[in-house]
Amino acid sequence: MNELIWIFISALLINNFTLSLFLGLCPFLGVTQRMETAFRLGLANIFVMVITAIAAYILNTWVLIYAPYLRLISFIIVIASVVQFVEIAIKKLSPVLFKALGIFLPLITTNCAILGLALFSTNKGYGFLEGLIYALGAGGGVTIALVLLASIREETRILNIPNVVKGTALNLIIAGILSLAFMGFAGLFGSH
Repeated sequence: MNELIWIFISALLINNFTLSLFLGLCPFLGVTQRMETAFRLGLANIFVMVITAIAAYILNTWVLIYAPYLRLISFIIVIASVVQFVEIAIKKLSPVLFKALGIFLPLITTNCAILGLALFSTNKGYGFLEGLIYALGAGGGVTIALVLLASIREETRILNIPNVVKGTALNLIIAGILSLAFMGFAGLFGSH
């Protein structure tokens, strides 16, 4: 049980996919205008990561043992299929969210955090339950990163900020500070 908790906390905070491993930066910088949109994209990422973890485990356990050289292409096909399913479901269930996410929803397909999850979990030799916990932690970490940046960006709209740092420059400064803060979590928990 302690190992599962450690896997979750590690993926959520210490090895946060976005703020420590720098994966998934496109949606991190592109979809964080509003907290609501960032949170919903985070939930979509969690869903895709969980399905990807399950598919990666199944593929690694029963299919890729015969053709390990097909691992990368197999993961890409599964991720693309899952994202298409999520896109269709969101379009049907929440047209407003679908419009708000725009191009960034199909870009989950090429989100390196999703592919990284499949590769990392299989390279670490995680079983089904460990892979699922890892996906939940990683997805939660991406969601935290998205929501944190979105909340700070919402606050900066009402502040009197010099023009020289408005826009992309300010977003990159904020992202850098958030990244430094999350890298501090590694020191809190020691080396494990």
